[in-house]
Amino acid sequence: MSKAVPDQLRIGVVGCGNISHAYLHNAAMFAGLRPVACADINLEAAKARAGAFGIKAMSPEALIASPEVDLVLNLTVPAAHFAISMQALEAGKHVFTEKPLATTVGDGRKLVAAAKACGLSIGSAPDTFLGAAGRHARRLIESGAIGRPVTGTAFMMGRGMEHWHPDPAFYYQPGGGPVLDMGPYYLSMLVNLLGPVHRVQALSTSAHKERLLTAEGPLKGTRIPVGTPTSVSSLLEFASGTQITFVASWDVYRHSNRQIELHGSEGSLGLPDPDNFSGVVSLSDQGAPWQDLDTASLPFGALNWPLEAPDRGNYRMLGLADLARSLIEGRAPRASGDLALHVLEVMEAILRAGETGESITVEPADCQPRPLAEAEAEELLK
Repeated sequence: MSKAVPDQLRIGVVGCGNISHAYLHNAAMFAGLRPVACADINLEAAKARAGAFGIKAMSPEALIASPEVDLVLNLTVPAAHFAISMQALEAGKHVFTEKPLATTVGDGRKLVAAAKACGLSIGSAPDTFLGAAGRHARRLIESGAIGRPVTGTAFMMGRGMEHWHPDPAFYYQPGGGPVLDMGPYYLSMLVNLLGPVHRVQALSTSAHKERLLTAEGPLKGTRIPVGTPTSVSSLLEFASGTQITFVASWDVYRHSNRQIELHGSEGSLGLPDPDNFSGVVSLSDQGAPWQDLDTASLPFGALNWPLEAPDRGNYRMLGLADLARSLIEGRAPRASGDLALHVLEVMEAILRAGETGESITVEPADCQPRPLAEAEAEELLK
């Protein structure tokens, strides 16, 4: 049965790790959202987060069952995403989860199907494509600024996790790696701009069999075995015909590649880091010098994070605010379960193609989010 639509969506957060602070802090800027409780398997972590934001601390089981909660915000580790989200749906709650939707396509499909069967809404991070840079880039594409998108590149390159994370071993095992960890940001942005992916080819490798942990902590100096590819080069053919080269690597010391560039029949477009909500969008009309637009003046474009010395836009909760509005308007949320499932299917296809050398066709999906107009974006704010 579908739930009645509340004026304010009462949110229960499961998972009180670092990312929960950003979500709970940002909730205050959005209309229609009211965090009421948080939970964690570590009750002390839940109590600390609850005390900081004036909400209740509960066990995960009690929160999911609580009649005071309309939506469960799932901020647990990826391995727990499926179980927590399914428990919430079975309890009659809407769900918004951190990426990925699930760790396998099979589990992702079960979640989307369960939500639809229950008349509930399920959404998933990332929602960064709804930020100022993503919205402006989409407007330019849909206005014909670069003509028909033909080709492009997306680069996620760096040195991995062992230089800052005190215990990063799980990043280098199956279920981790640069594609699954960072791919959702890049692929969600590309699907937002270009529509769904049709076919995937890929090559994969790793620079090292082990990684030396140099981050401060009790494990500093130990070596981490590598059990998943750390450099993956893929070719994505979109249903529209656009071809994108997507490289995800944790084996790169330094590079000069822009995160995303799209090239069309009439011009070129450059986008900033899709892990952020704002930044400079660059346009070249038929080879003219780049014209840069800093999107800081647009909704969800101002630099606001970290709080002590902001150097980026962080508006996590934006996708959830749109989900709350979608319940009132009777439409699908933009950061939808369908979009997250398609991205998960593409990532699985990339990794499988990298192993086998096959060209893999992705199941057709009607998941490109509807554009978020500037007026609509402003209406999501208090």
